[in-house]
Amino acid sequence: MTHQTVGHPARPGLPDDPRANVTEPTPSCPVEITLAALHGRWTTLVIREFLQGDRTFTELRRALPALSDKVLSDRLAHLTEAGVLDRRRHPGWPPRVHYTLTPHGRRLGPVLQALWDWGTQHQPLPPAEPQ
Repeated sequence: MTHQTVGHPARPGLPDDPRANVTEPTPSCPVEITLAALHGRWTTLVIREFLQGDRTFTELRRALPALSDKVLSDRLAHLTEAGVLDRRRHPGWPPRVHYTLTPHGRRLGPVLQALWDWGTQHQPLPPAEPQ
């Protein structure tokens, strides 16, 4: 942020960062990085489950019964690749895999809360009357 006695005062939502001075989305933009991590239907609900503690695939299936195995597998792989989740395989039969939020992933909690807060205050316009 620019010091208020030097240059222009900082404005909320407008970071004083050269990456913010672009004319199109770029992969290095912090907002684009965050949106990419949250990409995909069900992703926020999967993260919500992990904010409550470590989970196995089976525990997630029970917590989100309408989520298909394929989509759950895709989301877990995506979140692991994005550095949001840590995947640990435990020996034994059947093999058990535990997932946990990384410190990086845990920092998404306030992001999801901010999205929730914004959404609760957003009132969509009523449908237009037919003419």
